[in-house]
Amino acid sequence: MSILVVGSVALDTVKTPFGSVEDALGGAAVYFSAAASCFAPVNLVGVVGDDFDPSQLEFLRQKNVDLRGLETKLGKTFRWGGIYHDDMNTRDTTFTRLNVFESFQPKIPEAYRDSKYIFLANIAPKLQLDVLNQVNSPELVALDTMNYWIEGSLPDLQQVLRSVDVLLVNDSEAEQLSGESNLVKAARKIQAMGPRVIIIKKGEHGAMMFSDAAVFWAPAYPLEALVDPTGAGDTFAGGFMGYLAGSGGLSSESFRRALIYGSAMASFCVEKFSLQRVQEVSGDEIRSRFNEFWQMTQFEPAKESY
Repeated sequence: MSILVVGSVALDTVKTPFGSVEDALGGAAVYFSAAASCFAPVNLVGVVGDDFDPSQLEFLRQKNVDLRGLETKLGKTFRWGGIYHDDMNTRDTTFTRLNVFESFQPKIPEAYRDSKYIFLANIAPKLQLDVLNQVNSPELVALDTMNYWIEGSLPDLQQVLRSVDVLLVNDSEAEQLSGESNLVKAARKIQAMGPRVIIIKKGEHGAMMFSDAAVFWAPAYPLEALVDPTGAGDTFAGGFMGYLAGSGGLSSESFRRALIYGSAMASFCVEKFSLQRVQEVSGDEIRSRFNEFWQMTQFEPAKESY
């Protein structure tokens, strides 16, 4: 089944302890699509300026990503810059130039409106609501947000949360949204706002998934060299949603496997700058890394009696 993603297409300037890139392809919709398309067809809606080189997205076309929903407007493409600290967990934003993305109003092509799986990337909650009003009876809707919208657009965010199935946030966003410092309490409080599944990303410490059925945790894949964390969260979301759409299953076990696939795709993303690693990753590598996750966490139940 196809996935609809609505979000940013950007050019990133990034510096880490391992090097730097300038005007590298980025944006939430691109990272998500590159990962999700390893599992299922993707329909992308976004906007770029007339300075954007469309050949940069040719690899997405080859990966079964439909780009008819990508608008080109007069002006410059969204640009972002950041410098990561030595620990790679913190970064300083050096600039954010929204450019044509500032006036982005998503228009969902008729051919996309029956998409059964929808990912609302990190855009204004009002725009996320507008997207939902343009689609027909999706089976699963997942949403990403950030501290900026929690602080400045909470009523709109609360409204859209009532209409989604899955919320993906990091630990600080979960605490801010819920008002709870304990992540278990935070997840349960956010579930009461609407989403039945809450995924809390904890960077190098993995991700936790809360549902009515259970709590499930996926570790981060241990890497010797983490080169560039940019886009890892959106790549995680792409692996997660891509697996669910590709498998066509929404059981508790499917969600658990999807979380592991999301962690696997994120681990590939951080191995090189920008989308270099996700572009080249093969199906065999993805399956192999999924199995490595399974082996890392497998153990026998205790048989001793105390």
